Amino acid sequence: MKPPIILQNIPCTLVTGFLGSGKTTLINQLIATKPTGERWALLINEFGHIGIDGALLASSRDSHTTNDIAIREVSGGCICCTSQLPLQIALSRLLSDHHPKRLLIEPTGLAHPRELIQQLSAPHWQTALKMQAVITVLSALQWQQEKYRTHEGFQAHVRDADVLVINRYAQLSTDEKQALQAWVAKLNAQVFTIWAESNKQITTHEIDTSTGYSAALRAQLSKPSFVISKQQRVNIAEPYRAVVGLRPLSNSLTANTLHNPESNGDSKPDTSIELPYRYHEQQQDILLAGWRLPAEYVLDADNLQDWLLKLPNWQRIKGVVHTSHGWLQINFTPDSLSTKTVSAQADSRLEIILQASIEQEDATAVKIDWEVYDLELMAMML
Repeated sequence: MKPPIILQNIPCTLVTGFLGSGKTTLINQLIATKPTGERWALLINEFGHIGIDGALLASSRDSHTTNDIAIREVSGGCICCTSQLPLQIALSRLLSDHHPKRLLIEPTGLAHPRELIQQLSAPHWQTALKMQAVITVLSALQWQQEKYRTHEGFQAHVRDADVLVINRYAQLSTDEKQALQAWVAKLNAQVFTIWAESNKQITTHEIDTSTGYSAALRAQLSKPSFVISKQQRVNIAEPYRAVVGLRPLSNSLTANTLHNPESNGDSKPDTSIELPYRYHEQQQDILLAGWRLPAEYVLDADNLQDWLLKLPNWQRIKGVVHTSHGWLQINFTPDSLSTKTVSAQADSRLEIILQASIEQEDATAVKIDWEVYDLELMAMML
């Protein structure tokens, strides 16, 4: 399938990073550098089926524009699936509908970056998109844990980066920073590294520190991608044979919901979902579940947070929920807990990602009785 794109050579930046690394924060920092009045586009890939980010942006699930940023979400799986159809449809519509001056793509942290790079290197995108440096976000707090830095999926993001932005490193000692640099160099000797944190910016590889962190990031938007240009020289017709670690996960559902009369294994269109709704699925060692509840369901905020933090081996929790403290946006990673008040939404949405173990040799299984979890969540309703 060749998408009918009229525009050509749209600068495009791929922002990758492992689950919970801080990609969304970096996207916001890049958007902050946007010239006034210039239209940009953002393609967000949420692995879950609920579409939480889109619910916060506007009432339209598929596409909306705010502050000269045209945004489209692809939910319910990884856009680097072998069919390529979700990516092609989303990109062609986003470009043809909004004619942006620049495109940013944020894939799910569960994606394998090599497969997405392979897709964006295909001939039918080479005239439509002008691929800039692949920016990868790495959390130093995650890297400090052996289960992350020895995990193939975590390493894969570093291997396929043109630019590496390292955040959350304030607690690292000088020796640990040197060890991190050596670890990065072993995986990708050519990567361009930026150390960045809100109260401290350190840049390497001849970035002028006087220009500031924002300017350093902005400069990466105009640098061509060595990783993608290298892939473009490969015969894209040859099947990719070297995928290891976290693979792109399928869109199929494998569980019941609070309300799912069809139960046909497909995620239903947003407008057809009758609330309350719950799904869950499992792929490899990943457990994913999500709930959508009517806006009039008000949950006890303190009990909800306690319940979420007690979930077994959770890796990511996102939501926008009507609570006793008002409408709250929830964004939890193992090293960052964030909640903030937001405006009233059409419904409450909550999504969780659990993992039995990041260490592949650990066969410990997380066994979940989802009916019990449903009852526990409903018991918090005021």
